[in-house]
Amino acid sequence: MTVKIVAIIPAHLASVRFPRKILFPFHGMPMIEHVRRRALLSKEISTVYVATCDKEISDVVIGFGGMVIMTANTHINGTSRVAEAIKDIDCTHVILLQGDEPLLLPRHINTLAQAIKLEPDNDSWNATGPIENAEELDRHSFVKCAITKSANIIYCFRRSPCYSPFNIQQSFVRKILGLIAYRKDFLLHLTSLPISTIEKAEFIEQMRIIENGYNLKSISVNPSLPSVNEADEADIVMNYLLHNNEQRELLAHIL
Repeated sequence: MTVKIVAIIPAHLASVRFPRKILFPFHGMPMIEHVRRRALLSKEISTVYVATCDKEISDVVIGFGGMVIMTANTHINGTSRVAEAIKDIDCTHVILLQGDEPLLLPRHINTLAQAIKLEPDNDSWNATGPIENAEELDRHSFVKCAITKSANIIYCFRRSPCYSPFNIQQSFVRKILGLIAYRKDFLLHLTSLPISTIEKAEFIEQMRIIENGYNLKSISVNPSLPSVNEADEADIVMNYLLHNNEQRELLAHIL
């Protein structure tokens, strides 16, 4: 199979926990533009689109020289928005980049893309990072997963259902990062299926893959980086941008 990967950032203004967060400025540049520019630094992909239903987002991205695909305003999650956007694009695989991860590392995209090229017939892949503190296991604002020795994700959750001590859980529980990839044909099939039970109850899109018996592969990266799920997490991200050496170097490239 000749592999052709594109990246798409789904975005809308009506975020429930932090409205309009996608345009929140870091160093004078909207969060989504930080993500888009970092993605373009990846050695493994050459094309990055923003998929949105909001003209304001479209105008901002185009103003920075980016490419936009306008989508319907009826999507309930980024997965279905990307599926609509990808229908007419010439590619074999798509990497979905969450627009609320302005600390995204291009090397993490490279790792994910290399995993796709190694086993292109897999259904889907999700970058995962280590859980560093016990309190993260029950922090509902981001998703965790349990993985097998062969790196298959078998369950996703927001609060840990596990009984074992934290140091044991660290060996099989990882943080789901906003970097997920699909075979194009699989994504179009997946989004044609009804919303699954656990997906709906827990607000975890990845569970539709697992509940329907398909493969979701964990792609290990390090470190786990904070995203902006809620307003108070913007300060955490800003602190990383100011004090982490790798983040400072990336910031110098994209500003």
